Amino acid sequence: MTEQAISDTIPTLQVQKSRGVERVVAGQFVMDGAGVKINRVLTGTLQRRLDPFLMLDAFGSDKAGDYIAGFPEHPHRGFETVTYMIDGRMRHRDSAGNEGLVTSGGVQWMTAGRGVIHSEMPEQTEGLMEGFQLWLNLPGKDKMSAPWYRDIPSEEVPRFTSGDGVVVQVIAGQTHGVAGAVQREHTLPLYLDLEIPAGVTWEQPVPQGHNAFFYVYRGEGVVEGKGVARTRMAILDNAAGADGVRIKAVEPTRLILLAGRPLNEPIAQHGPFVMNTTEELYQAFDDFRAGRFA
Repeated sequence: MTEQAISDTIPTLQVQKSRGVERVVAGQFVMDGAGVKINRVLTGTLQRRLDPFLMLDAFGSDKAGDYIAGFPEHPHRGFETVTYMIDGRMRHRDSAGNEGLVTSGGVQWMTAGRGVIHSEMPEQTEGLMEGFQLWLNLPGKDKMSAPWYRDIPSEEVPRFTSGDGVVVQVIAGQTHGVAGAVQREHTLPLYLDLEIPAGVTWEQPVPQGHNAFFYVYRGEGVVEGKGVARTRMAILDNAAGADGVRIKAVEPTRLILLAGRPLNEPIAQHGPFVMNTTEELYQAFDDFRAGRFA
C-alpha cells in the first residue's frame, strides 16, 4: 500500500479519556530454540490478564551468535504465531508444505490449528536481526482447524503518516479508517507499529473490555504521566469509561501497540501446545508422537 497522509479519507481520531499504565514489565532474557537470545516480556503469568495474547518475545542483536542457531523444527497446536521482522531475514518451513522468507518490515502469520511442525531459521550470518514473535490464542471451536499460513512482505503492510508526523504500520485490525493486513473476527486483534516524533502524542481508540499493552523498542513513551522506557512493556488498565490511550513520545520513539477482545476461556498450556483442558493437551502430545500433525 502506498503510504498516505491523514486526510478527509483517513479521519483523525481523538480519545476522550485515556487508559493509564497499570504495570510496567521488564521481561526476562532467556534462550529459546537452538540457543537464540530473546527478551520474553509477555509470559504465562500474564496470559489471563492479557487474554487473548499468550506470549510476546522481543529479539534484537547484531551479534550472530545470539541468533544464528535459529529455531529448528518444533510443533504447535491451538493458537497463532505472528512474527514481525524489524530488521533481518528469517526462513519459515512447515509440515503443511508452506515456505516463506520474512525480511525487514515483513510479517509471517501462521495458524497452527490442529497441529503443524515448523522451523524458523536465519538467512544471514552477520548484521542486525530484530523483531517480535507474538502468540495469539484461538477460540476453543477453532483450535482443531486446518493450519494456515501467510507471508506479508513490507510493501503489503498498510501504512500511513499522520498530520503531526506519526508513521503508522497496521499489521492487524484497523485504525483511523485504515484496515490492517490481517483481521480476526473472534479476538479482533489490533497490532500497530508506531513511530512517534519527539513531543508528539498519538491517540488510539481501544474498545472497552479489550485488553491492551505496548512495548517500547526505541525512545520513551509517557501515558498519563507514567514513563515507559525502551525494552519495557506497559500493561494498560481497563479503567471504566476509558475509550482509548494517549501516548506521548519523550524523544523519537518506536513502539508496538496491541489490543484484543478476550476469549474468556480456560487456558491449558504445555510448551508449544495451548488448549482448553488437560485432556486436550494429552491428546496433542499423543497426536504429535503418532505423527498426526500436518
